[in-house]
This record gives sequence, C-alpha cells and structure tokens, in this order.
Amino acid sequence: MARLEYRLLDEEKDYPVLYYYDGIDKDEISLRFACDYLVKGHVVFEKTSCATEPGCYVIYVRYSAEEQAVDYVDTAAARWGSIQIELREYKEGTNVYPLIHTYSFKDDDDVLLLLQSDYITLNGREWEKTSAEVDEDRRVYVYYARPSA
Repeated sequence: MARLEYRLLDEEKDYPVLYYYDGIDKDEISLRFACDYLVKGHVVFEKTSCATEPGCYVIYVRYSAEEQAVDYVDTAAARWGSIQIELREYKEGTNVYPLIHTYSFKDDDDVLLLLQSDYITLNGREWEKTSAEVDEDRRVYVYYARPSA
C-alpha cells in the first residue's frame, strides 16, 4: 500500500496538499494517473503532472477554469467495489455530455487499459477519447469521447 497526494500547482504556496490517501492500492494510483480531471466536492481539478517521490505518489492539479461539475441524473448507482466507467459523448460548447454506455469491471488492469486507450469501439462505432476523469462525488470514472468517423 502507498500514499497518494493531490497537490495544488501553486509554487508561491509551496504546492499545498489538497487531498491525500494513505494505504491506497498502487493499481488505483495508476488509474488516477491516467485521468485528466478529478471531481471532488463538486469542484473540477485539472491534472498538470504526476510525480513519484520516496514513499509517496503525487498528482499536481489546478482548478479548472473551463470545466464545471455536472449532476447527472442518468448515472447508475456506482460503488467503488465494482469499478465503473461511463462513456460520455463529448460535445463542444456544452457542459452536458450524453451517457452512451456504462462499463463495469472487477479487474483494475482492464480499467487502466480502457482509460489509456485513445480509441474504443462500441457496437461497431469507434470513439476517440477527449479526456478521462475520476469523479469521486459519483464514484465513477468517466471516458469522454466523440465519434471518430
């Protein structure tokens, strides 16, 4: 087990720790490293970089100026016990992204492979990733994509 910290990218304030997780599994750290955004407390943070330090893994974030947390009503009741990824269609100029599909996984490796994929195919249609996030408020990972053709 390891320690994960989310630190604010603010050199003047010596990169303050926003959130930390002791005893976190390295597989979950890998999943979070693969995400571009964190949603927590109805605030959206954008990942700027990741680091490995002795005894600690760090994700540096800044408050997202462009993104805002959305309360989706079409979300299945997600639980951290089974890992879920929502495929949502990214549309420019809006902050509501339609739910296309919800994947459920038991294996961290399968989740990591999907989150790191630039393209996925669902029902014969190819989707191109625009970003990925971990939404702690809703206990789900989100893969934002647009149709590639």
